[in-house]
Amino acid sequence: MKFCIFGAGGTGGVLAAYLAMAGNEVTVIARGAHLAAIQEKGLTLRTNHRGTEQIKKVKACTAEEYADMPDVLLVCVKYYNIDDAIAFAQEKMNAEVLIVPVLNVFGTGGVMQEKLPELTCLDGCIYVMGEIASPGVIYQSDKMLRVIFGYRPQQEVRLREKAQELETVMQKAEIRAHFSDNIIRDALQKFAFVSPAAAAGAYFNATSEKFQVDGQERELFIGLIKEVEALGQAMGITFTVNLVETGLNIMDALKAGSTMSMQRDIQRGGNSEFAGLVNRVVELGTEYHVAVPLYQQVADWGAKNL
Repeated sequence: MKFCIFGAGGTGGVLAAYLAMAGNEVTVIARGAHLAAIQEKGLTLRTNHRGTEQIKKVKACTAEEYADMPDVLLVCVKYYNIDDAIAFAQEKMNAEVLIVPVLNVFGTGGVMQEKLPELTCLDGCIYVMGEIASPGVIYQSDKMLRVIFGYRPQQEVRLREKAQELETVMQKAEIRAHFSDNIIRDALQKFAFVSPAAAAGAYFNATSEKFQVDGQERELFIGLIKEVEALGQAMGITFTVNLVETGLNIMDALKAGSTMSMQRDIQRGGNSEFAGLVNRVVELGTEYHVAVPLYQQVADWGAKNL
């Protein structure tokens, strides 16, 4: 398949590397020194489980320079840059392109679809631990790599064959892909890990090993998961896994020193997804009449410190 990946950071860069190594045509939309390095040397993927891969066949350009038409547009930016992705899709994509956002923030596909009514925007999520180590170099610290995508309830089902093909193509690229028949449930199950992990990590300014042993960090992480679970139940979602157990299993398997991208962004003093990963849960609590005191505690901390 032919892919355009909007955003070449820890999410988009990892996906670009795996898809290109499997023989797919991949172009990443990037900028600055990262773009220049990829154009000059290709994309480098550094991992603990498969060593270092140099992928020279990954193409790279700016959003303005892109002049192709892919089968699939993967949107892999932070939520605060979602408007840039929407503008790119409006200008560059046609109705035959399947758009799959794989962001941390729950419900991104619906946000994009509302502004792109002529296009097909699924919802999606990803489990991955990746970051830009240096220009042109992506570090995947854990072998976990899973992508879930699907149509929302009542969404017009267009390009279904392409969505089914995407699942197969990703699986052949060693990406655990799943074309879900209940993406709202599956996306919220993923959100129930990344949001609590990011919120608790930022609040305590702690890395993964602090959450792998009993203590206040782990207790907050568990409590935040339970609040997301309560919200999901209020939305009418029946979860297929134990969210606390699943979250702890993921956390306990992480390499020591691991952090969520929101926490790293906060540490760097730049924009972060705090509004989408923390404040949004407080808003949903009000909307669905669910008490979320721990999220409120983290949101109050953010209002004073960020």
